[in-house]
Amino acid sequence: MISVGMSLSLRELAASLRRLTWLAWLRMLVATFILPALLALILARVFRLERSELAGIFLVGVAPGAPLLTRNLAKKGFDMHLAASYQVWAALMIPVMIPITVFCAGKLYNRDIWISPAALLGQIVIKQFLPLALGMVIARVAPERSKKYQPTLNTLGNILLTVILGLALFKLGPALKDITPMLPVVSLLLALGCISAVWIIRLSDPIVRKTFAISNANRHVGLALLLSGQYLHATRALPAIACYALVAPLVMIAYVWWYRRRAPVQQDPVGEARKSPA
Repeated sequence: MISVGMSLSLRELAASLRRLTWLAWLRMLVATFILPALLALILARVFRLERSELAGIFLVGVAPGAPLLTRNLAKKGFDMHLAASYQVWAALMIPVMIPITVFCAGKLYNRDIWISPAALLGQIVIKQFLPLALGMVIARVAPERSKKYQPTLNTLGNILLTVILGLALFKLGPALKDITPMLPVVSLLLALGCISAVWIIRLSDPIVRKTFAISNANRHVGLALLLSGQYLHATRALPAIACYALVAPLVMIAYVWWYRRRAPVQQDPVGEARKSPA
């Protein structure tokens, strides 16, 4: 997140947030928080998931904005500032939308579940906003040094991420053995549904649409895991969450490949045909 912050301009980030109208952001609210959560409940019912599996896949559906993707989007031809604006917006909405969505879903199962907005805000501030702000301050105060040391910081970040993912997979080993045959199918359909939700709301700007679609599939599995233990007391929700964590990156890679192959020819404002950036 510090590295992402060092790559961002506050002016460009604000411009990206203003790129969408209030109505468009309202539609994104539905596509980000409501449709994935609803799809998770439907998939759990259709595929007859156990209650713990339901809890895991549902919490994945309500928790957007994982911070691991933003930096890499620019390398894939997507707009990194748009991805960052989505992440900032989703983080701001999490303390509002997750308690409401989880409470309403709990009522469907005759349970009263209330997640503290303050606790969610604390998680978001400490793990996303502060590192992001620190990176942006470094870039503002020492722009030359920031550019000089950023490649090193990126390398260290990638090494650290690789080590953590390796340790996580080792730690999740026993849980991965409990994945039932239907969980990969449900995870695949949920990831595809998150991408489709953004396309369904028909955002007018194609760059916004393709960037937000892949960002929406990048659900916050770490937050889902935290909530499953603290609030739903679903100790066996881990296999479902881990399954999505493994399946979603494959779906996002396939989405990038598909969009590059698709590369539609569009008309610019003066009517000159041009190929859209992949």
